[in-house]
Parts: sequence; structure tokens; C-alpha cells
Amino acid sequence: MYQRILLAYDGSQEGLIALREGAVLAKRSGSKVYLLSVLPETSGVLMAESVGGDVVGPQVDTYRGLLTRGLDVLKQLGLTAEGRLVVGEPAPQIAAFAKQCGADLIVLGHKHHTALSRWFNDSTSAYVSDHVPCSVLMGCNSISDQAFQAELQEAGATAQ
Repeated sequence: MYQRILLAYDGSQEGLIALREGAVLAKRSGSKVYLLSVLPETSGVLMAESVGGDVVGPQVDTYRGLLTRGLDVLKQLGLTAEGRLVVGEPAPQIAAFAKQCGADLIVLGHKHHTALSRWFNDSTSAYVSDHVPCSVLMGCNSISDQAFQAELQEAGATAQ
């Protein structure tokens, strides 16, 4: 069903849930997997960089580590994934990379917000779904490690 799945991963608990859901889907459908981490480019970071401090360097290292850990998790699950680290606003970066890699499914983590915080904050999922020509899955199903391993074993058996 899905040929190319893009997993957006930020190292958060919600990102891990999405990573797991995407991994199960990829195993079941034999999909090519792309893992994207986006280092948010905030005005504070840009201001600190302009003053002369190396603020982005350590953050890039942190996000590169997150990406490496995500790729390692996928590898342990028997998936080969292409990883990419980009700097910018997460929603536009996710949408742009999805188009670039030809994703037919994007899996995002879902952070629960109150109605008020949702009103004040732009929604990554809303932006992405409005700007890509593919399906978007909000990963919300948290499962235990044991149940996840069982899902993957079953998916591995059915993918062949």
C-alpha cells in the first residue's frame, strides 16, 4: 500500500510513538523508510548566532545524535532507512522533504494541546496535511516494548 514512508522524529516520547507506528507499517508493507529530524531555527538561536556565539553547533550535534539513535532503532527492527537532518521550521521542512523523497505517507507524533494553546500555536500536522499530496498519520498509539516486539515479529512474517 505504501511505497515510501517518511517518519518525522524529534526524540520526544510522541516522536518515538510515531517512529514505532511507522516502523510497523513499513515492515508490513515493505516500504522504503526515510527518517527526518528537524532542528528548529528559532529567532533566539539566530540572534545568539549573530552576536557571535556558537549556539547552533551543539544543537546540531544533539539532533544528529537523535537521528542516529532513530536510525539505529529502525536498523534493529530490520529496516533500512535513509536519514536526514535539516535546520528550519519543522512543518515546512517536513512537507518539503516529503515532496522531495516522494513519500506517500508521513508519520508524525501527536502532542496533545489545550484548546487555548492550539489557538496560539501553529499545528505542524495541520500545515503538513495542507501542503503535501500524500497521507499523514498521527502516531498516538503507545504500546509496551513487549507488545511492540510482537507486532514487529508478526509484521516481519506477513511482509514476506
